[in-house]
Amino acid sequence: MQKQVMRSLDSVSSISSGMTNVVKDVLGLTISIFTYEWMVGHLAIFEIKSTWLVYLITFMVVDFKGYWTHRWEHKINILWNRHVIHHSSEEFNLACGLRQTVSTVFDYFTFLLLPAAIVGVPVEVIAVVAPIHLFLQFWYHTRLIGKMGWLEDIIVTPSHHRVHHAVNKVYMDKNLGQIFIFWDKIFGTFQEELNDEPCIYGITRPARTWNPIKINFQHFFLLVKDAYHTKSWKDKLRIWFMPTGWRPPDVMEKFPVEQMGDLGHYQKYDTPSSLSFRIWAWIQLMFNYLLLIYLFAFIMEIGTPGVFIYGALVVVAVYAFTELMDRNPNAIYMELFKSLSVLAFIFIQGDWFGANTYLGSWFTFIVGMYQVLTVVVVWGFVNGELKGHFKLFPSKLGGI
Repeated sequence: MQKQVMRSLDSVSSISSGMTNVVKDVLGLTISIFTYEWMVGHLAIFEIKSTWLVYLITFMVVDFKGYWTHRWEHKINILWNRHVIHHSSEEFNLACGLRQTVSTVFDYFTFLLLPAAIVGVPVEVIAVVAPIHLFLQFWYHTRLIGKMGWLEDIIVTPSHHRVHHAVNKVYMDKNLGQIFIFWDKIFGTFQEELNDEPCIYGITRPARTWNPIKINFQHFFLLVKDAYHTKSWKDKLRIWFMPTGWRPPDVMEKFPVEQMGDLGHYQKYDTPSSLSFRIWAWIQLMFNYLLLIYLFAFIMEIGTPGVFIYGALVVVAVYAFTELMDRNPNAIYMELFKSLSVLAFIFIQGDWFGANTYLGSWFTFIVGMYQVLTVVVVWGFVNGELKGHFKLFPSKLGGI
């Protein structure tokens, strides 16, 4: 019997999350409190050359930093908001590996690279190692690979990472390593995948939405609301730094939030959809992916502030079509707002961010006509198969 490792709308949501994260990273919207370049320039004791051994040691330092960053994100309330999106899928597959944060404005953890900076590891080495290290964390998001023999003692395998994404009590906050599993064994956070304990995926306060923008900020908004509602000034301050999931007692009683409860009977989030609706969701995703490719190809030519306007329009598009997937009754208005914004920009500028020059007017024409098509198709779904079946987005926002 074949395993079902993906659901269509869940995968669209996951890939959409990856798109928004890429937009944020490419536009440089994350601010490092201390940059590695600054630390090397001010703190390096030695000056070393970029040999293969330096690259290897740097890889280990970056992985050590990754372990502790990951561990703190799981253990501290405010830091969980940086990471919750990655755990929000109730499936475990390669697509869920693309769920990455857009809520990180500040990077607090560059200081963990201090040992590399002190011994003078060049900036170029970090610049090469960091993206390779990130890329190597993608492959193990799968249920299709079993245990891998002796490699289970050295690297993070799919089995280890299935445990990490599971909400079963025995698995919670385990296997926090990114490439090497021995950090977990050294620091006491290792847990083997058990044959008699199937992994249940997601977050214990379910997201209940396909919208990656909402998921990115659900936990933060819950913290804000709890800090506002609690009568204790002490709790207003400490809620941000308490263990992940902690809420003031008076708020827990007055404003309960949805919990997974009995994992054996938990129903995954789903919204009924026809084949045509699912195909439309993929078309929306792929067209916006095409727009993203154009941005990357001509980002220098587009320049500022154009790239920020472009990125905002892509994020609004993702927000609009994932709201339709959620059956939000306002989805048609969000789609209309997005399409009118794009058409207004094309009308004012005369083309789509220089496309007439770089590719030809045909690309601008396609972008414009697609905006008209999206409004017509979404209106058709709202007044067709989805009529009378919309449900409001749950008002109780969840966290872990």
